[in-house]
Amino acid sequence: MKAIGAELIKLKRSLSWAVVVLLPIILVVSGSIMTLIDGRPLEDGWHTLWMRSIVFYGLFPLAVGIAILASLVWRAEHRGSNWNALMSGPTSSLRIVLAKAAVIGMLAAIMQALAVATTIVLGKLVFHLPGFLPGEYLIAAVAIIVACFPVAVLQSWLSMLMRSFAAPVAVAFVGAGFSAFLLVLKLTPAIFISPYATVSRATQLGTSTFADTGEVTGPVIALIIGAALALSAVLTAANTAVLERGDTRT
Repeated sequence: MKAIGAELIKLKRSLSWAVVVLLPIILVVSGSIMTLIDGRPLEDGWHTLWMRSIVFYGLFPLAVGIAILASLVWRAEHRGSNWNALMSGPTSSLRIVLAKAAVIGMLAAIMQALAVATTIVLGKLVFHLPGFLPGEYLIAAVAIIVACFPVAVLQSWLSMLMRSFAAPVAVAFVGAGFSAFLLVLKLTPAIFISPYATVSRATQLGTSTFADTGEVTGPVIALIIGAALALSAVLTAANTAVLERGDTRT
C-alpha cells in the first residue's frame, strides 16, 4: 500500500487527471455528435447511444488513453537520477510493478466510470431517453474495467522500457487497431493473446457488433474476465522479471 500511496502522491500535479476527465467525455460526446447535429432520434434508444459512445470509445481510444496514462506515470522515473533511486531503493521489483499497474488501472477505471456517466447524462438530458441505462450495460462496464488491467500492465511495462513518451502510445494505437481487426474477423481467441483485444471485446458486450452475440451472459463475462486475469498475471510476472534484471543508468 505504501508503494501505491507513493505513486498517487507523484500524480498530484500530473496531467494524468486532465486525461482521465477530458478524454472519456470528449470521445463519448464525439461519438454522438452527428446525432446531435442532425437532430435525429436514437433508433434503438439506450442501445444505439451505447453503440455510438462506449463501443466507439473501446475500439482504440480507450487503449490509447491508458497508454498515455502509463507514459505519464513513468515519466518521473525517466528524469534525472530518479531511475537510479528507484532501482537502489528498498521496494521490491514486484511491488513496483504492481503499484504502477494498480495506479494506471485505477485511473483507467475512473476514466471508464466517467465515460458511462457521460453516456447516461447524454441519454437523459440531451436525448431524453425513457428509463435508465439497462443493467446489462452496467455489468458490461464492470467487465470493461477489469479488462483494462492487462492493458495497464502492458503499457506500464512498455513505458518502463522506453524513455520516449510517444513510443508506447504508438504501440497501443497499432495494437488496438490490429486487435479490433481480429475481432472484426470474429477471432475471439485473440482476447487470450492481446490485452487490447480483451478490452475491445469487453466494450462490445451486448451490442451484436463483431464477435458479440448481443447477449450479456455469465459464460461470456467469465471468458473475458478470465482472459483479463490470465494476461495480467503473465504480464506482471514478465514485467517483474525484466525489472529484476534492470540496472542503474548513467
